[in-house]
Amino acid sequence: MRSLWVKLIGAFGLVILVGIGVVVVLASQATRGQFELYVTQTGQQWADRLAPILSNYYAQTGSWEGAEAILQQPTAYTAPSVPGLSGGDDCMDGESGGGMMGDMWDMMGSNWENNDWCQDDQWMMGIWTSAGNRLVLVNEDRVIEADTAGILEGTQLEADDIARGTAITSQGERVGTIIVTPFNTPSTPAGNFLGSVSRSVLWAGIAAGIVALVLGSLLFFQITRPLRSLSAAAQSIAKGDLSKRAWIGNHDEVGQVARSFNQMADKLQNYEAERQNMTADIAHELRTPLSVIQGNLEAMLDNVLPASAKELALLHQETILLNRLISDLRTLSLADAGQLNLRKHPVNLAELIDQAIERLQLRVHEKGINLRTDISADLLPVQADPERLSQVLTNLVDNALRYTYDGTQVVIAAGNTTEGIQVSVTDDGPGIPEEELPNLFDRFWRAEKSRNRMTGGSGLGLAIVKQLVTAHGGSVWAENLPGAGIQFNFTVPG
Repeated sequence: MRSLWVKLIGAFGLVILVGIGVVVVLASQATRGQFELYVTQTGQQWADRLAPILSNYYAQTGSWEGAEAILQQPTAYTAPSVPGLSGGDDCMDGESGGGMMGDMWDMMGSNWENNDWCQDDQWMMGIWTSAGNRLVLVNEDRVIEADTAGILEGTQLEADDIARGTAITSQGERVGTIIVTPFNTPSTPAGNFLGSVSRSVLWAGIAAGIVALVLGSLLFFQITRPLRSLSAAAQSIAKGDLSKRAWIGNHDEVGQVARSFNQMADKLQNYEAERQNMTADIAHELRTPLSVIQGNLEAMLDNVLPASAKELALLHQETILLNRLISDLRTLSLADAGQLNLRKHPVNLAELIDQAIERLQLRVHEKGINLRTDISADLLPVQADPERLSQVLTNLVDNALRYTYDGTQVVIAAGNTTEGIQVSVTDDGPGIPEEELPNLFDRFWRAEKSRNRMTGGSGLGLAIVKQLVTAHGGSVWAENLPGAGIQFNFTVPG
């Protein structure tokens, strides 16, 4: 029962059973109601026709004794062809027979052949009585004298029940009442008809339910198939197999879920690859300065290398490099966790640019770089953390100096925009292949794949720039310039 397909089929089957039950009940009630209405209306017409016969019978006999014969076989008394009541063979011969009932027909007049009781009426009344309808004759005291069902003789009826019947009068007085009511027990034709209708509706509902169940099972299989594939893919990924993908199938909501799952799996796989690469890169970056420190210290301990001021300065430089790498990693970790603390207040960006140039002035002179600025005179202050924003400027200018040829120039520009303040750092370096531009701000990405420390850094500087600018609510991007060179841009809200 854990299968979704089984649950759907079970629920669908239950809905079908309830639907069949409701349809059968409503159809049976509607059929029974309409049938009883038809029988009642038709029976009332025949009651109106039987009333004169029973009235004449009462006038002849003075009582209702023997009247049950008329109720049991009303068609036998609707024409003079009835044995003992008429000597003729049909309702048109107009000849009456002997006896009390023959005298009754004589009293109905010599124009029998002109009244409504003829062959068509006998045929219709025969059908109606054969349907199992019930006739009840009640005397003037509301006591039942005759009942075709043979159940209620001698029972006194309520006035409301009498009101539903047709009055029988003799010499201007009401001597009885004839009541017509359906008698649709299962043994009667009416009961058989209603039972047949109910059974037909039931079997039709069962057949339709079976067809619906088969079609529903196929539909539910199509729905659950991608879900089963999705479940299998999720279990594989939980076990560490990030290459597993879900079957998409249709483009409906389930297909969209499978597509989203596959996209998530792709990103997880990419993140896992990046994590593995980053772990290898961190190990490489940490190993280099540590190897230098360890090798030099061992050489000094073995008296192979003298513990001179020059060698100690070299070791000190490596420890600074190692500390900077650890600091950069911590900054990125805090940014990823959303715990990077920014102390924002109004900052004069022109002053920060000057400070960054001052810190890098020695390197500028060593490479013979022409470092100049292009700052708008009406530059507005920005809400920022000056230390973090200064780190952004330093990293961008340092990156430009690292990859710029000797004797070229680097330009730092700043101006007001609708988004705040835009700063750009442009160099005359070789630029970056267009397909590599999206990777510039990835961690440990370097244009120099050999990771030579003489030509490149750790690969964290631009990643830190992106994290710090994003933390300030700005954006950063890079673009190649026509001919040669590359321009790094970032915006900071005012």
